[in-house]
Amino acid sequence: MKMRDFLGFVAVLSLAALAGCSRANMSIPYLQKQGSAAHMVVDGKPFLMLAGELHNSTTSSLDFVKAEWSQLAAMRLNTVLAPVYWELIEPKEGQFDFALVDGQIRAAQSNRLRLVFLWFGSWKNGTSSYVPVWVKTAQDRFPRVQNQDGKSLELLSTLSAASRDADSRAFAALMRHIKEVDSQRRVIMIQVENEVGIVGDARDRSEAANKAFAEPVPKELLDYMSGHKETLHPQFRQAWEAAGSKTSGSWEEVFGKGPYTDEIFTAWNYARYVGAVAAAGKAEYALPMYVNAWCSFWGKSPGTNWNSGGPNPQVEDAWKAGAPAIDVRSPDMGGTLDIRDVVNWYHTPGNPLFIPEASGAAGGNNVFYAVGQHDAMGFSPFGIDSLLVNPGPGGPADLPLARSYAIIEQLAPLILESQGKGKMAGVIAIADEPPQKIALGNYVLEVSYTRPRRPPAPPATPAPSRPPDRAGALFIAVGPDEYITAGSGPVDVSFSPNTPGDPIAGIVSIDEGVFVEGRWVPGRRLNGDENGQGRYVRLRGGTLPNGSIQRVKLYRYR
Repeated sequence: MKMRDFLGFVAVLSLAALAGCSRANMSIPYLQKQGSAAHMVVDGKPFLMLAGELHNSTTSSLDFVKAEWSQLAAMRLNTVLAPVYWELIEPKEGQFDFALVDGQIRAAQSNRLRLVFLWFGSWKNGTSSYVPVWVKTAQDRFPRVQNQDGKSLELLSTLSAASRDADSRAFAALMRHIKEVDSQRRVIMIQVENEVGIVGDARDRSEAANKAFAEPVPKELLDYMSGHKETLHPQFRQAWEAAGSKTSGSWEEVFGKGPYTDEIFTAWNYARYVGAVAAAGKAEYALPMYVNAWCSFWGKSPGTNWNSGGPNPQVEDAWKAGAPAIDVRSPDMGGTLDIRDVVNWYHTPGNPLFIPEASGAAGGNNVFYAVGQHDAMGFSPFGIDSLLVNPGPGGPADLPLARSYAIIEQLAPLILESQGKGKMAGVIAIADEPPQKIALGNYVLEVSYTRPRRPPAPPATPAPSRPPDRAGALFIAVGPDEYITAGSGPVDVSFSPNTPGDPIAGIVSIDEGVFVEGRWVPGRRLNGDENGQGRYVRLRGGTLPNGSIQRVKLYRYR
């Protein structure tokens, strides 16, 4: 081949490679399975969402939120969850105004942030408070839910085709517009509706709903149940079997009488409605889509203690069958919920874990557990803008959540590579609880909250009671005798062998350090007082300028 021809051939290959890279970088964000986990893929690469959700009405004014974008970036967020309101984008039927959407996309791009839009359409926290006025004031066209007393609630009925179709048209217009204007792929995911479900009763008692409840259970749901007997939620399967495992009949004939049957009926109708809205949007622009749930942890009464019919685990089969366009069902956690209970409930096969609403105060601890123990694809405290009101003398970057995010940001490439492979673990260590033992790799890790050597002097006046101190930590096995450890501290970790051989684990070295663009840069060697003369690893959280990441090498002796 002549030199001129060879150079031309190389040029063609280079252009093809650049074109391929460009296509990968500009591809639509999507979900990708890795082992038992799932990743969000953005610009062709796995992406770990270190996010925060704004308050419900923050983005209804671009001027109100304008000053916050740079502070959110300073808090080490890479993603912001932000509402979009049906009433404001379609103030008159068929007439759309996307100025608020465009403003958020521009702000995210300027601050190098990604966006997850929350579609406040037919429902927000179970009520229909963000629907347009032309929907609110046309009850004959857009009927409401009725309770046992015959009272209409401010909830659009799931049984209304008119409501479903109007919502679907608006959502499809939103997705079409995002596709047209978001050339840099700032928007990576969509939440469809918000904490749907009936508040005030277990199901709709309107005439149309009572008629549907007496009719046969839809064939689509019955076929799903017959084809997934072994994987149905235990409560769901038990109700079906207790009623005789029928393959036809009314809702009470198939599931028995009681509030749980009412909840299954309600869940099916919400799933069909929300699934139709999601499908209409995906037909325009197929971003990943999720729904969020008001967790059913309080009491025992659907519609009283939680929103009946929302995408909670006990009715997840109705949602799987009724809303295949939904990719993820996510928990919303109040400040009183223990993340360990909620995450264990929601991290199920086939449902990637994304936590869109968590406690901001506890977020700096909980993120280590969610990401390390349950392969979370993202974590987001709710009301993130509240943390900006008085962030302290160090500013947003010095908030506990920001310090934890700074640590996980460094570890993100290693975390993403390890998820779904059984190479990682996470804990919440609590001062009043005994040490936790975790088998990981060739060792068992015993993890405990570090108590001060000297208890503080008692205050002059008794302090009000408060929850016990806690910390979060994660551990990644990077070799047969080697771990990366990180956390919000203070946490102590000791090791014991988990495989045949010499029975005692010793510490070769503990190096404090940082990751720079995925490359480990060691700092101090902590083989003295810092590790109890070789007895344990002590994590100290974000008290150091670059956080607390330690690389631990072990050996065994007898």
